[in-house]
Amino acid sequence: MKRIAGTISILLPVLLGGYLLFLAEQIREQSTVEEAQQADVIIVLGAAEYRGRPSPVLRARLDHALTLYQRGLARYVLTTGGAGGDPVYTEGEVGRAYLVQQGVPSEAILVEPAGATTAQSLDAAVEIMQRENLHSCIVVSDGYHIYRVKRLLQNRNVQVYGSPRPGGTALSPQERSWLYLRQALGFALWQVGINV
Repeated sequence: MKRIAGTISILLPVLLGGYLLFLAEQIREQSTVEEAQQADVIIVLGAAEYRGRPSPVLRARLDHALTLYQRGLARYVLTTGGAGGDPVYTEGEVGRAYLVQQGVPSEAILVEPAGATTAQSLDAAVEIMQRENLHSCIVVSDGYHIYRVKRLLQNRNVQVYGSPRPGGTALSPQERSWLYLRQALGFALWQVGINV
C-alpha cells in the first residue's frame, strides 16, 4: 500500500505539470489567431483604468474593438470590468465613455461594470447577452487571455471568435511563457470549479 501511495504522490504532480504545459501550449497557439467575423456583439475584456481614463492596455483593446465595430462586424460593443479599487470609476464604464468619445453611438454600447475577475465579468456578460437576445460574440483581449475566455464563453453556449489586440506588450520569452502558464493554471482551476 505504501508503494502505491508513493507512486501516486510522484505521478500526480508529474501528470498535473504535464497537463499545465499542454494547456500553456494551446494558449500560446491561440494567442495570435485572428478569428473576427460577423457576430452579434464585440466583448472587450477590462483592464486597468486611471481615474476615468483607460490604461494603455485597455485603450489598445478598446481601439481594436472600435476597428472591428467600424468594419461592421457587430451591432454592439460590450465593455467589461469592475472598479478594481477605484471608488468612482469602473473599467466597463471607462470603456464605454472612451468609445462614445470615439464616435460609437451610446445605444450600441452595453456595459458590465461589476466583475472583479474574468469569470465574473463573463458570467455577467452572458446574462446581458441573453437579455438582449445575442448569441455570438467576438472577444477582444490580449492574446494570452483569449483561449481561457473562449472556453468559458463556449461553456455557456455562446458562439465565440477570438480577436487579440494588435501589438501586445513587449515581453521577454520568459515573461510570455509565465503568462501562458498562469492562464493555464487559471483555466485548470476553473475546470475544477474555482473561478479566478
